[in-house]
Amino acid sequence: MALLIWQDDLNTGIDIIDTQHQRIVEMINRLHVSNKMMERMAVAEVIDELIDYTLSHFAFEEELMKEAGYPFSAAHKRVHEVFTKRVGEYRLRFEAGEDIVDELRSMLSRWLFNHIRNDDKAYSEAVRRHLNVFAREHQQGGWLRRTVHRLFGG
Repeated sequence: MALLIWQDDLNTGIDIIDTQHQRIVEMINRLHVSNKMMERMAVAEVIDELIDYTLSHFAFEEELMKEAGYPFSAAHKRVHEVFTKRVGEYRLRFEAGEDIVDELRSMLSRWLFNHIRNDDKAYSEAVRRHLNVFAREHQQGGWLRRTVHRLFGG
């Protein structure tokens, strides 16, 4: 299996999310390279980093969806939970000495690209709208003006 290459159709239009997704792709590629070099410790480190980073990414993504009022954020979170459990099982198999890297990498790449193209694209419009409104309000001092007015009147 060749290294994964980021494709434009994976962009959600939310720069911070796209950057996080690209970093996950880089980690999946590092997993492949470490395995090819037969560096088990490096593979273990990449698996741990991949899991930790993905959990942080999921939490960030879920918070964005919630803040944007995305109606399917709970369902999206459940998809993340199922995925996290599945990857955790791969980690346990690896720690038990099983050679799971190619299988894990294949699953990760399929799941990630399908998840981005379907589930993440589904929320992207709502989150982009929310972020645009938030940026406009803060750029024009809207939040500060409302807060000062609410706290101090006038």
